[in-house]
Amino acid sequence: MVDVTTTPCWYILHTYAGYESMVKDNLERLIENNNLQEMIFDVKIPMEQTIEEKNGKRKVVERKLLPCYVFIKMIYSNQLWYWVTNTRGVTGFVGPMGRPIPLKEAEIRKMRLEERIVEGEFAVGDKISVDSGPLEGFEGTITELNDLAQKAKINVQMFGQNTDVEVEYIQIKKLDV
Repeated sequence: MVDVTTTPCWYILHTYAGYESMVKDNLERLIENNNLQEMIFDVKIPMEQTIEEKNGKRKVVERKLLPCYVFIKMIYSNQLWYWVTNTRGVTGFVGPMGRPIPLKEAEIRKMRLEERIVEGEFAVGDKISVDSGPLEGFEGTITELNDLAQKAKINVQMFGQNTDVEVEYIQIKKLDV
């Protein structure tokens, strides 16, 4: 069990609809004005890129992955709880009776709150399984690696035929053969 009073953990804040960016800005101002850089480390609004078609034109648009939620990485204390929950636009922490529960490592990875750099674990020809993303559950073989972009091109069996797809290193796990 992680000691939340000494270790920074990710927590979820609930906000009013449409107030996510304002809450993020207000929290960043709170951190700056009260010199809380040693207590609050990061504030994020998980976003995803989607393609929208309007008037026959395709356009890449950033959308909130979870509307009404902001993620905050901090060392928990009652004083910080008070400051954060009294920030304009915040309705409270997600947890029993408004008390936060830290996110688990798997949840942090799934939400992509932290960039994890994976080095030297993979080689061309390795058998892998996809652990997250749209291809979760697929198994395949690495055909190409891009360490700089942290991506691998893999060959998977899809709809009865072999297909090359690109995945991020953090989405795959090497299989023991």
